[in-house]
Amino acid sequence: MQDYARDLAIGKLPFPLCHAARRYFEKSIDQNGEPETVTIDKSGANLAALDALNAERETPIKIRQNKYLNNVVEQGHRAIKRRTRPMLGFKNFRCARILLSGIELMHMIAKGQMEGSGIRYTRAEQFYSLVA
Repeated sequence: MQDYARDLAIGKLPFPLCHAARRYFEKSIDQNGEPETVTIDKSGANLAALDALNAERETPIKIRQNKYLNNVVEQGHRAIKRRTRPMLGFKNFRCARILLSGIELMHMIAKGQMEGSGIRYTRAEQFYSLVA
């Protein structure tokens, strides 16, 4: 473990980690287009892969690092995990998509993210307005 920490400190990471991260970023760029900015956690492999990609580009991708990025992402999924954990799973992808979108919608209403046109509605009124 000390060797890995030392390699991480001097910017020299094991090849498979950097290679996998680089392949991931290349595939993502091919599918979604070139980003201006990428926000990553403090993973050395991600940083090394993006640095290698930037070395080959005319306009480099701006890299932002957030040490606790994974915690922020997981925090947003907490409500869904709490609702779906007691379930025994989904029978098919269509059912999962419908149910998860409903849970997300109710979570957004509860957080006050469904405000519209400056008129204040109760949570129930917001929900029923979607049905009507």
